[in-house]
Amino acid sequence: MKASSSGFDQAFLRLQRQRLLELRAQLQRATRAAEAEEGGINAQSRDEAHEFEEDAQKLAMLEVEGTLVAHDVRRLDLVERALAKIEDGTYGLSDVSGRPIPKQRLEAMPEAIDTVEDAVKK
Repeated sequence: MKASSSGFDQAFLRLQRQRLLELRAQLQRATRAAEAEEGGINAQSRDEAHEFEEDAQKLAMLEVEGTLVAHDVRRLDLVERALAKIEDGTYGLSDVSGRPIPKQRLEAMPEAIDTVEDAVKK
């Protein structure tokens, strides 16, 4: 872990790294569980008689699950990027503008890689 050019001390960076590692593990578990559930629903649908209302409910549930998985995958990408930024010493600096990300934002969302203003511009 290199010294941060954002001015954060090593204790804060170690804490954020630990939080990011825990978040990554949690997101990976959630993604695997959702994918397994989706596979179970699909398998169950193949083995059952079909009723249109049940199929519509299953389709809606799969759509919601897919949206949640996509969200978790995006967050995993952010977590991986934030971990890389800790390693290269740029954690806490926006990927878009290079401006410092407020510590309060990083405490609330350790995977933040941009300031709020920069994230809105994307």
